[in-house]
Amino acid sequence: MIQNMTSGNPTKLIILFTIPLLIGNIFQQLYSISDIVIVGRLLGVNALAAVGATGPIFFLLLAVVIGFTSGLTVITAQRFGAGDYKGMRRSVAASTAISLSFTIITSIIFILFMPLLLRLMNVPEEIMKDAYNFIAIIGGGLIMFVLYNLLSGFLRALGDSRTPLYFLIFTSLINIILNYILIGFCGMDVRGSALGTIIALTISSACCYYWIKRKFPILIPHKEDRRLNWQFCKEHLAIAIPMTIQFSIIALSSMVIQSVCNTFGPVTIAAFTSAMRIEQLAVQPMVSFGIAIATYTAQNYGAGMIGRIRRGIFNCSLISLGISLGLAVMIFSIGDHMVDIFTKDGHEQVRKIALTYLNISILFYFFLGQIFIYRNALQGLGKPSMPLISSIVELGMRSFAAVFLASHFGFIGICWASPIAWIGASLVLFGGYHYAIHQLGCKYLYSRHLTDLPWH
Repeated sequence: MIQNMTSGNPTKLIILFTIPLLIGNIFQQLYSISDIVIVGRLLGVNALAAVGATGPIFFLLLAVVIGFTSGLTVITAQRFGAGDYKGMRRSVAASTAISLSFTIITSIIFILFMPLLLRLMNVPEEIMKDAYNFIAIIGGGLIMFVLYNLLSGFLRALGDSRTPLYFLIFTSLINIILNYILIGFCGMDVRGSALGTIIALTISSACCYYWIKRKFPILIPHKEDRRLNWQFCKEHLAIAIPMTIQFSIIALSSMVIQSVCNTFGPVTIAAFTSAMRIEQLAVQPMVSFGIAIATYTAQNYGAGMIGRIRRGIFNCSLISLGISLGLAVMIFSIGDHMVDIFTKDGHEQVRKIALTYLNISILFYFFLGQIFIYRNALQGLGKPSMPLISSIVELGMRSFAAVFLASHFGFIGICWASPIAWIGASLVLFGGYHYAIHQLGCKYLYSRHLTDLPWH
């Protein structure tokens, strides 16, 4: 269903748009978690550590894909918000062509540098083979990650967050079944988990394409729309490239933390992997609000409705505060039971280490929530420079904290790295958003004043 977010109650629109995103993101995380649970329970702690040790590389790939495709579809959403349907179709055509070139280049770079990345991340020798096998298959299926995120982005640009959800739920269930069959019945190692993910994404991409062709012909480019214009492509890349760099920097900071964590051995890696999967699931409400904010902001920016953007962002900030408090209570209460899911019959040391991380990080989720809101708002406004700067700040603070604090305080130092980075990045984004929205407000007020003069 196409949803125009330039009229109606801002908070209600954002929440209604967020709910399908949240359900979809939770399912996506659940099938990611199911991979870890199946690997940990059927193949053991070392296999769990192998998948976990490659987690930041996997996250880097996802970050690059999501950042790039999200940047491209910002233009699509802006054209739709402005009522420029020809421009919207041209954006779809340009984004598709750019994504194909991007996938080829990224795949080549990934294949060439993957062994070096594993070495730089201090992956222990006893889990190196499994780690390489897992991430090699993930990298080989990169085109499926790009295709799914691009097609989903087109649907969200039109305000449809439900359709991608339905396909994601369906393919999530397929992924869980495939992983269990490939590992539990076919006797595959961690490669079964990676292969199941790629097959599931392939099905999801096919479903999205079929649905767009049948139900959203407004997105299908006409023959004249497929003629690429370099200036128009540059307009897309001007947002996509900074967003890709921004997301990559965030992923690189996670790689730094993981590389430090990898020096503590397989048990700590397994515990940290379990804690990170729980955290990734817990913060999905914030992630979903961020995605909704990007579409809401882009559409209203295209329509010149700056006041609506302000109201929507302010209300979402308050909602994010409530969510962060609720998450803190939940993890404090049942965090130990959540950790035990990842290992067979529980593992006391894994539980203890994982809870150490979670009980520190949850105290700072409010700052993380503000990052998602203000970063995506700036992206929707077509202002990628400040999110990029905040990502650099986040990388620097997290990397310094992880290396310095871990060398002096051990694993507890790693636990403080992310909270320190969240505080720094959120302050940068808060200031950047309010400066940008003030400048835009002045611009639109000035333009309206000119049109009210007698000679207009």
